[in-house]
Formats: sequence, structure tokens, C-alpha cells
Amino acid sequence: MSALAQALRRHPELMVAAVLVVAVLAIGAINPVFWQPSNIFSLLRASVITGILALAVLMVMLSGGIDVSFPAFAIAAMYLTIKAMIAWEFDGVLLPFLMASGIGLGLGLVNAAFVHYLRMIPLIVTLGTGTAVRGFLLGVVGTSQINIGQMPPLLIDFAKGEVLQVTQADGSAAGLSAMVLVYAAIALVVHLLLRHTMLGRGIYAMGGGVEAARRVGFNIRRITFVIYGLAGALAGFAGLLHGAMIWTANPRDMVGLELDVIAAVVLGGASIFGGRGTVIGTMLGVLTLVVITNSLIILGVDTTWQRVVVGLIVIAATAVTAWRDRKRLA
Repeated sequence: MSALAQALRRHPELMVAAVLVVAVLAIGAINPVFWQPSNIFSLLRASVITGILALAVLMVMLSGGIDVSFPAFAIAAMYLTIKAMIAWEFDGVLLPFLMASGIGLGLGLVNAAFVHYLRMIPLIVTLGTGTAVRGFLLGVVGTSQINIGQMPPLLIDFAKGEVLQVTQADGSAAGLSAMVLVYAAIALVVHLLLRHTMLGRGIYAMGGGVEAARRVGFNIRRITFVIYGLAGALAGFAGLLHGAMIWTANPRDMVGLELDVIAAVVLGGASIFGGRGTVIGTMLGVLTLVVITNSLIILGVDTTWQRVVVGLIVIAATAVTAWRDRKRLA
């Protein structure tokens, strides 16, 4: 095997980076509008929510599980928090995000309880809890959309923050959302947790085999609850941030988002069998997916066909990771 092939197998994020560079150059050559600062900043902004949710899914996937409940948890945390802020006439930033993250944390721990104590398949558990939470939200809490006039002003102002502004060739201004830094900070924390803590080693070990991880001394119960709890907390945080960034709270939002997020994680080199994947690869996978989606929009491709492309990406990326893992075990 060549040195290049070995390097790509050990570091699949290099392949993702290469695909991203090729895609960017090709799209930019077809449509120079792609290179405008406003479009670049828009791509980075569009990566924030998908990226935070992808980090949550990455942790679960590394442990050998799968989570499809995060869109429902995110929307539930967002909608309940904003409804509470309006009812209590409270306007702020820190406490609402703590509340949303806490709601997500609690829901994630419910997933963990089913997975660990009842030995249920994570896909079935999260599919069930996600459906139940969304049904409860729409059936009990309400279906009315909260528009910008009702949204807490400080929450919107926080999400509107910019860290960089440039003047484009036509004289218009383009700004880079400060939420990109929030995303980067969360990614750094998750990276440090996975790569430089015993908990992170335990997560990777579980992905290699739960029984083997237990035999070498890892506390499977604690790791399971931490994984799903953190995934839920990140979903809750991302949900409220999503509402603040689009200036509205819609309880019907994020339907079908799980496909995009899982596609990004798998595209970033994470194994569907667990035990393999990195934060850098996931971030590159998210950005690649956002770039591809943006290029389809620029080229005028219908939304329906955009979903077809995302589905094909999931299949292709999964096939590549499965082939890689089989070759590694051979």
C-alpha cells in the first residue's frame, strides 16, 4: 500500500479537505459570485447550527450508537425557552441558553436510560423519543409561530453580532457572524474532551466494543449517560441559537434535518460502526455539505433534487467508511 493511501486511511479528514477544495474551485469557476465575501460569510454562518448538532451526533456515533432525536430536542428546548421568556417577561442571553441546554440535557438522559438499562437499540430509542417530544410540543404546548416582534430583543441582538465587516466591490457591506466563534469554541471543547480525557478514550473504546471497553475498566453506564446528556445539551443550545439567528420560533422547524447532520458526520470520516471519527473531519464534512447545498441553490437546482443529492452523499460516504473499516480489519 502506498504511503498516500495509508495516510488517507489514518486521516480521512485529508480526503474530505481535498474534496472541499475541489468543490470550492469548481463552483467558483462556474459562478464567480461564489467568491463574494457575502456568500463566503453566509456559508460559514450556515455551518453553525448544523455544525453544533453534528458534534453532538459525532459523540454518539463514536460510541457505536446513532441519534435521530436531536432536531426534536433542539426545537422543544428552543420553543419552551422562548415561550417561558415571553410568559415571564424576561429578556437575556445566559439564563435562556442555560435553560435550553438543561432541557436538552434532561431529554438526552432519557435516551441514555433507555439505551443503558433496557439495552434498547439507540436508533429505535431516539426515533421514539424524538417523535414523542415533537408530538408533545405540538399537541400540548402549541403550534403558533413566534415572530420577530415577539422575540426577546437581547437574544436577537446576541445572534446578530459580527466579528468582521468588509466592503464588497459594489460598495455593500458584508459581515461575519460572531456565532461562528461560538461554534468554533464548542468544537474546541469537544475536541479536547475526545482526545485528551479518559472520558474521550472511553467513548472511542465503546465504539470498538462495549464488552471490551467494560473489561478494560471503563464505566459504561457513566459514559453512556454523559454521551447522550451532552448530545442533548448541545441540541438544546443549538435550538435556541437557531431561533435567535432566524429571529423566529417555529415548533415545526428542523423537520428532516437529521439527514443533513448525519450526512455531514459520515462525510467527515466518522464510522457508522463506531470508534472512528474526529472533530476536524466533522467540521470539514459540515462545510462541504453546506458548500454543495449552496452551489445547488446558485445553479438553480430544485429543492427536491437537493434532497436527492444529500441522500446520495450519505450512501456514498457510508460505503466509503464501511470499505475503509473492512480493509482495516482485513
